[in-house]
Amino acid sequence: MRRRTQALALALVSLLTCLVPVGTAEAGAAKRTTECQGDWLPATPTGSDVMGGRLGFLDLAPVKIGKNVDWRTDPYRNRSWSMVFHSLRWMGRLVADYESNGDKAYLDRAVEIAKDWVADNPRGGARTSPYAWQEHPIALRAPALVCLSKHVDAGWLTRSLTEHATMLSNPKLYEKGHNHGIDQDIALLGIGCRYGRKEWSGLAIRRLTETVKLDVDSQGALREQAPRYAIYVYERLRVAMDNIRACRLTVPGEISRRWESMEDFISHSTQPNGYMVPIGDGGADVRPVGYSAPKKTVRVFGNGYVYGRTSWNDPGSAFYSIRFGPGMKYHGHEDHLGVTYYAQGRDVLVDAGFDSYENSGYRRWTMSPQAHNTSTVAGARFRGGTATALSRSSIGQDRQSYRLTDRAYGVSRTRSVLVGHGRDVMVVLDTVPKGSRVGNLWHFSRDLSVVSNGGGRVVLKDEKGWKATLAQVSMPSCRPVGGLKVVRGAKNPYQGWVSSAYLQRHPAPAVVAPAAGASVLTVVVPGTDDPSLSCSGGTVTVKTSEGTVSLRARGADLS
Repeated sequence: MRRRTQALALALVSLLTCLVPVGTAEAGAAKRTTECQGDWLPATPTGSDVMGGRLGFLDLAPVKIGKNVDWRTDPYRNRSWSMVFHSLRWMGRLVADYESNGDKAYLDRAVEIAKDWVADNPRGGARTSPYAWQEHPIALRAPALVCLSKHVDAGWLTRSLTEHATMLSNPKLYEKGHNHGIDQDIALLGIGCRYGRKEWSGLAIRRLTETVKLDVDSQGALREQAPRYAIYVYERLRVAMDNIRACRLTVPGEISRRWESMEDFISHSTQPNGYMVPIGDGGADVRPVGYSAPKKTVRVFGNGYVYGRTSWNDPGSAFYSIRFGPGMKYHGHEDHLGVTYYAQGRDVLVDAGFDSYENSGYRRWTMSPQAHNTSTVAGARFRGGTATALSRSSIGQDRQSYRLTDRAYGVSRTRSVLVGHGRDVMVVLDTVPKGSRVGNLWHFSRDLSVVSNGGGRVVLKDEKGWKATLAQVSMPSCRPVGGLKVVRGAKNPYQGWVSSAYLQRHPAPAVVAPAAGASVLTVVVPGTDDPSLSCSGGTVTVKTSEGTVSLRARGADLS
């Protein structure tokens, strides 16, 4: 049910605006309050949009609502749209604007909307929207109602906030160790502080501490398996800490320490082009802003991420990611052993990305191994939720190598990855026990198109003529793998797609490699259409656009 009710967190982040400083309002304006001027306020729809009856969420076309709102409105059959609709943050926008412009019509309309919602959505009512009392809309709506209560003293509003606090306090509804739990704690804290109910504010802080310890590890990595949610959690924890202090309470040290450590994880998860690598439920259009660059260029996060780059603050830097760790949960995908690769200022190997939370065939495909740059075992059934171990790593300045192992197909599946820096190249060795056969999938940027495919090589280029090559050989024979298939924009089954943003998908070249044997070596060389590849006594030599790279391939290891 969590996935079925999951809101698009990226949309929630984009709906937040910067904190409006509390200061002297213009003549005629109401007194500004911290409850109404916080960074929970949506940027869209604007106050004038709401006053005109136009609601635009998630970059979807605005929907017209009447004076008497139909709370079962569901124009796009979209869970995220309905969740944002019932959050009433857009109502809170009117109250915040009233504090700035003093136009009482804004406050009056906010009261009409909130009172109408309360009247039309009694808990358990026959006509109550199914989204009205789900745990996340409750958590997001409560701060908007608290804001309204700063200007409206009415029994219906106080009773509704009490009911919200009761629901938020219910341990059966609490999403412990998850970003929803953080929102629930912020909401309960706000109601407790507004009415001086220490049992509510105290519970919120205790739960928040436990949730942060579960959701953010000691390295600052988010355990929800989608790095872009780290931005949401980071910003929401900032709100939580500010609200705790505003309530004249003490922020637990465990919260502040883990919050601070998240900045490293967010920065390392960001590609040289400024966009976060789209792992798990993460769109390719997420651009973190204001996070400082760490000192290290390579970082292994024990909960399942390897990130490496040649340098910081250089759009031409190479960058790669590798996935391993605990089995899929929350916002994760079945992407273990998956890699991405950015080089020479371009996306090369990419993740298929995130489209939406709608329960569609495309959504299910994006979560499957077939949408990631990973390996498969011929004739074996995939076992979802399998953990993957990072069993070896060697991190040098000019090259790094790693070995990952799991039993996601019932047999030992091993992938060794070597990345050269300076002379850009990514080398991947996939191995399975003798008697089994391993294949793999490679998803390339939608900006690339295929130039040629033959002899175990696929050459691609962009519109400016820049080229990259994927070469594949069986090991230890070093014979080219035949039958590499390039798929673009297929629908039955889905293959060869990339999602650039919410509800946006584009055909993109995917190389589907057949299961050629027990050991297959794949080399991705950016910047050339004619790299040489040779093997001799376990030594593999690759000629790149910048020079020659030699490496050792022994058994299941690269070095």
